[in-house]
Amino acid sequence: LCCDVETGVLWLGTQRKRQRKRKDKGICGRFSDLAHKSNISEQEAQSKSKVCANVFCGAGRECAVNEKGEPSCLCIEQCKPHKRSVCGSNGKTYRNHCELHRDACLTGLKIQVAYDGHCKEKKQEKAAASPVVCYVADRNELRRRVIDWLQTEVVPDGWFTKGSNFTDILLKYFKNYDSGDSQLDSAELLKFIQHNETAVQMNSYAEEENNRLLRSLCVDALIELSDENADWKLSFDEFLNCLKPGFNPPEKKCALEDETYEDGAETQVECNRCVCACGNWVCTAMTCDEKSPVIDTDGDQEMTEEEWTRRVAELNKHQETVEKMKTSTKDV
Repeated sequence: LCCDVETGVLWLGTQRKRQRKRKDKGICGRFSDLAHKSNISEQEAQSKSKVCANVFCGAGRECAVNEKGEPSCLCIEQCKPHKRSVCGSNGKTYRNHCELHRDACLTGLKIQVAYDGHCKEKKQEKAAASPVVCYVADRNELRRRVIDWLQTEVVPDGWFTKGSNFTDILLKYFKNYDSGDSQLDSAELLKFIQHNETAVQMNSYAEEENNRLLRSLCVDALIELSDENADWKLSFDEFLNCLKPGFNPPEKKCALEDETYEDGAETQVECNRCVCACGNWVCTAMTCDEKSPVIDTDGDQEMTEEEWTRRVAELNKHQETVEKMKTSTKDV
C-alpha cells in the first residue's frame, strides 16, 4: 500500500507494476499532516538549536526562543527521569541534580547539593523541628508520575477497532474509585493513586511513614488545585482538569503581614516552625516549655495549645483574604 502525498493518489503494488489506483484523501491526508507536522517540528528544533547555540544558562535553566526569536533562559520545564538522589542544603531529598537546581530556579531560593543520597534524619531540638509538607515541586512530581502512568494505558484507534484515549482511561478509574456520589474525596483519590504503587512512590524522607504522609498531603494539594467549588471533592470534570497533560499548575504564594513568600519559605512563632507549601502556611503544633527559645520578646506569656491553633488559623485566613483581594483586583 503506497501513497503519493503530493497528488493524493493511493495505489497498490510495486513501482514496476501498479495494478490499481484510486484517490483516498483520508489516508493520504494523514500522511500529509504527519509530514507537515514533522517538518514544523524539525524547523523549530533547528531554529532553537541555532539561536541557543552560544547561550549558556545556569543550573536549573534551559535556553528557549521567545516570541521575538531571541534566546531566553527559563527554568527547566521537565528533568530527565533518571534517579540519582541527592540531599539539598535545605534538608530535602531530590530525585537527581537537575530536580534540585530546577526547584531552586522555580522557588528563587539558593539550594546547593549537600551530599549524594537521601538526606539523613537529624535529631533536632523542638525549636528546630519542621512539619512534613507537600511543596509545589512534590505536588507537581506526583501529578507528572500519575499522568505518565495513565498515558502508558492509552490505546490509539486501529483500522477496525476503537482504542482508549486519555479521557476514557480517566473515566474508567473515576468510576472504579467513586463511592457512588459522582465525586472523589481525598481518600478515594489516594486509593486511585495507590493503584500503581511503583509509579507514584515518593522518597523525599528517610522514614517511610513520613513518605506516606507526604503522599497524602500531596493528594490534598492536587484536590485543591482543581476544586473549583471548594468542597474538597473532585467531580469528573475537575478530576480531568487536574490531570490534563496540557494543564500548567499555578504557583500560589503565602501571605503574612502584607508580604508574600515563595514556596518553601519559613517563619517561626515561639518554638513552632511554619512553612509555606502550595500557598498555605503549615506549622508544627508542639507545646512550648521554658527551655524552648521564644521569638517574641514583648513579655507576653507563652501561647496555650488553643491559642496556637487559633494563630495558625489566622495565618491561613489572612492568606485567603489576600488571595480574594488579588482576584478582585484582576476582575476590575
